[in-house]
Amino acid sequence: MRVIVFAMLLGITTPAAAEPCAEHDALGTSRVLEVKASDTPRLGRKQFPATLPLQPKEIVLTFDDGPWPGTTQRVLAALAHECVHATFFLLGRNVAAHPELVRRIAAEGHTVGSHTYSHRLLGRIPPAAATAEIDRGIKAVDAALHGGAGAPAPFFRFPGFVSNSALLKSLEQRGLVVFGADLWASDWNLMTPAQELGLVLRRIDKAGGGIILFHDTKAATAAMLPALLRELKKRHYRIVHVVPAGMAAVAR
Repeated sequence: MRVIVFAMLLGITTPAAAEPCAEHDALGTSRVLEVKASDTPRLGRKQFPATLPLQPKEIVLTFDDGPWPGTTQRVLAALAHECVHATFFLLGRNVAAHPELVRRIAAEGHTVGSHTYSHRLLGRIPPAAATAEIDRGIKAVDAALHGGAGAPAPFFRFPGFVSNSALLKSLEQRGLVVFGADLWASDWNLMTPAQELGLVLRRIDKAGGGIILFHDTKAATAAMLPALLRELKKRHYRIVHVVPAGMAAVAR
């Protein structure tokens, strides 16, 4: 029901491929957590002093750099099979090339954030150019979702986590929550799905949960994700879906 209501608000037709949660022992989404820049402008202990107010063994799944044909669909299928929701930080140039995938991400109930237009390292370029990269990325997502109720969430992640104090302050003033991460999959490195699974599980168990960074553009991540979600279920981890303030009732 959550996906259907969210999709109706977006004006998007919900794909029929999503498997109902009641049909199998799915991991599921344990709760929905609202965030806003006035309370939590920057999140993720890898980059910032604070993170989300998560309980032990709670996990937030996040994916960067998509959408990408092939891998993004596999990631979405794995999430749908386990009835969990994630946050996607989309790259504007990929959004412009594959708007139908953006609409599918939103229609299936996931949170859609932005990640610049072309993945430039913003803290290393002139401020005006950095702002233009941010704005162009957000506009690309907005255009793919047709604007209005389908606008992207006010969530942003810096490429390479390369920021500076002026940009951070500007985004906070604009009401954008900046996401870092508490741990990551290191899936930018070449490894097999089995190697990535082992690495991620070790890091999760050591940290006890948190915001995890993946890339839905990576074939190893897409192949590894179903096994990871099943293992999280076995180990009694719980998935938290992060949404903008005022959207928790819609996301349920």
